[in-house]
Amino acid sequence: MPCQGFDPALELDSERVDRFQRQMVGALNGAALALMASIGHRAGLFDVMSRMEPATSQAIAGAAGLDERYVREWLAAMVTSGVVDCSPLDERYSLPREHAALLTRGSRPENLAATCQWIPALAAIEDRILECFERGGGVAPSVFARLHSVVADDCAETLVATLLNHVLPLANGLTAALTRGIELLDVGCGSGRALNYLAAQFPKSHFTGYDPTARNIETARAEARERVLKNVRFAVRDPAWMEDIDAFDCVTALDLIHDHWRTDDVLRGISRALRPAGYLLIRDVACTTHPLGDTPSPLAPFLYTVSCLHCMSVSLAEGGPGLGAMWSSEAALRRLAEAGFASVELRQLARDAVSLYLIARK
Repeated sequence: MPCQGFDPALELDSERVDRFQRQMVGALNGAALALMASIGHRAGLFDVMSRMEPATSQAIAGAAGLDERYVREWLAAMVTSGVVDCSPLDERYSLPREHAALLTRGSRPENLAATCQWIPALAAIEDRILECFERGGGVAPSVFARLHSVVADDCAETLVATLLNHVLPLANGLTAALTRGIELLDVGCGSGRALNYLAAQFPKSHFTGYDPTARNIETARAEARERVLKNVRFAVRDPAWMEDIDAFDCVTALDLIHDHWRTDDVLRGISRALRPAGYLLIRDVACTTHPLGDTPSPLAPFLYTVSCLHCMSVSLAEGGPGLGAMWSSEAALRRLAEAGFASVELRQLARDAVSLYLIARK
């Protein structure tokens, strides 16, 4: 039976209409706040305000080296969003310490303002994604230059800040092995933030980073030169075409596997590259096999949006399966077994309900 569309003459549940209206208005305000929080992060306004006593818009703009008129309008958005306090008597603005704990670079890995950058970066390719809705296919990774920069910043704010004390201990014995000295490969290393950090922390180990994007590798190499790191190297290489055999004691794949257009080839290549006693450490998204199961997740709508606009799309653009970020641990376990991994341990961090870590051995 063909759909007749919405009929305004039908009786509606007014309470349900009111609830959904509030939900959508909240979504509009939330999206606007995310955009302005991204600007506040990139412009350094949250960091500046966290170091100041209550101040006028002129003083805040001066301390940040920014135009006062734009800062004043940004402050208005922050005040009406409940992020910044304002004294009605003297028009002085302040960032509560409790809010600064979630919005400043000094608060990493809790800096949500850095994560808000995803919203404008994804919105910038909306037209390209809409074309995919109409004709299928995907959007090439090269289109996501701004998003790659966001990912690098987010990596520094979240992953790097937790690597040493939280992530590495998930793999039993890995920290001790790195201290003694091992060979570690990071596939899909991006701009190399995590790998350069590890190279500085563990001078007796040797680190290799593969990424198919030349711009990412150039950035990674530049940072390594600046930090005078002699135990790390980077190469422009698609992880699906690795030729390494028994070359590494550990391989890390941080937010890569579900994006790749040849997922199974990547996993088989990693299996060949690992030495017999080595292991693979994957960071992915904690999710179930169905949206209804993911509804309780605090960031489920955000994660499905990232999946639709980026993760799924970049895979489909290359003729891949388009697994998407929400491909589930069940699918990951099945593909790891097919790639030759005999045991896989699933772990999560206590304060991170979004990330899932898989430690796989052959």
